[in-house]
Amino acid sequence: MSATRLPGTPRLLRALNDRAALELLLERGPLTRARLGELTGLSKVTASQLVERLEERGLVTRVGEQAGGRGPNAQLYAVRPGSAHVVGVDVGAERVVAACADITGAVIGRVEQSTRDTDDPVGVVHNAVVRAASSAGAELSSVRRVVLGTPGLVDPGTGDITFAFNLPRWHRGLLAALREDLHTPVVFENDVNLAAVAEAQSGAAHGLADFVLVWVGAGVGLAIMLGGRLHHGSSGAAGEIGYLPVPGVPIPRDVSRRAKPAFQQLAGADAVRAVAREHGFDSGDAADAVRAAIAAGTAGGPMLDELARRLALGVASTCVVLDPPLVVLAGEVGQAGGAALADRVQHEVAAITLVRPRVLPTGLTEEPILRGALRTALDAVRDEVFGSTVG
Repeated sequence: MSATRLPGTPRLLRALNDRAALELLLERGPLTRARLGELTGLSKVTASQLVERLEERGLVTRVGEQAGGRGPNAQLYAVRPGSAHVVGVDVGAERVVAACADITGAVIGRVEQSTRDTDDPVGVVHNAVVRAASSAGAELSSVRRVVLGTPGLVDPGTGDITFAFNLPRWHRGLLAALREDLHTPVVFENDVNLAAVAEAQSGAAHGLADFVLVWVGAGVGLAIMLGGRLHHGSSGAAGEIGYLPVPGVPIPRDVSRRAKPAFQQLAGADAVRAVAREHGFDSGDAADAVRAAIAAGTAGGPMLDELARRLALGVASTCVVLDPPLVVLAGEVGQAGGAALADRVQHEVAAITLVRPRVLPTGLTEEPILRGALRTALDAVRDEVFGSTVG
């Protein structure tokens, strides 16, 4: 019986080879045609055809030569940085930070602006994106995706914001308005979820498919990574750990009134400052108070112990349901606490539950939300650009 020839198979193989070559150039480039052939397992002729195809499409470019033995030097090729750009935006209650990266992931533009003097979210985002692209020397038309990290809930079905505690002007319908204004795909994502994306890429959770990230700052949040993918829940509320009912504090029964939820009362920045004052570390900033307790050595131990006991209630409640191998403490307070706080939380969780996850402080010190937004945008754009290389 003769084999049935599958229609389109050569086209599919070319697309797969092109994608593999582009990924190799990003990870190991610049490379020669011969080296690309070795790494992909392709013949010299096929590898040469592949490079020519990618060069014609403007995805790779010659960047130099590699001296060899006899004969002419071999050309070196790399992914052309300007073939596409992305913008990541970290939206806070008082400021917006936007960064522009080329398709290689290099951040080439960054801007920061206050939001105190405006109540127009479309104008705020428009200005931030345009200024970030301009500072990078990139045309706005080359920006293939904008990812915005915001506090609150994002509807998994529509992608729109449904609730943002600290951003009262951000509402349903904003996503469509931004897409129409910028003429490019715009995506909302919860800010703590984006921090987890960054942590998985190059932080304490690097190489792990399953972990949770607890954000302790002005607010308290949670990101859940399962099988290498963020878990959003049916309404986008997965990880809103601030609303966890915990003993010892009032439990609001009408969240629409913007009353402070239970676990937030127990472990948010206001609570951290109160605990610090009780132990003699009076500071206007929660993270500074934690750093002062650590610097005080044994004298700061009781304050850190109390904070760890409070955090462990939320961490333990999460871990007995999900049983992750790792919990990352992030946010201003989590970062300030470092190993001193993380070790105490790990010990307390093991003492009150049957699970024993590792608890580590964040491995990222600068702008994890922005980094996660850029990574999310890059992953999507590379799929679009690299996945459609065969004409």
